[in-house]
Amino acid sequence: MSPSNRAWKVTGIAAIVGVVATGVLITRNERERRAYTPDEVRDRLHERLEEAERSTEPH
Repeated sequence: MSPSNRAWKVTGIAAIVGVVATGVLITRNERERRAYTPDEVRDRLHERLEEAERSTEPH
């Protein structure tokens, strides 16, 4: 195998590993997001709204 082919092979394997790692992270984050109950989501949204309103109020 020529050195340039080997470099492309290593690059391809690295790309595949990167895609798999990204998929794992997305899946984990999705699981964490779905672990919230509807009440927890609602409470968090209300907290974020209050924070946003406080930060936009004139001083």
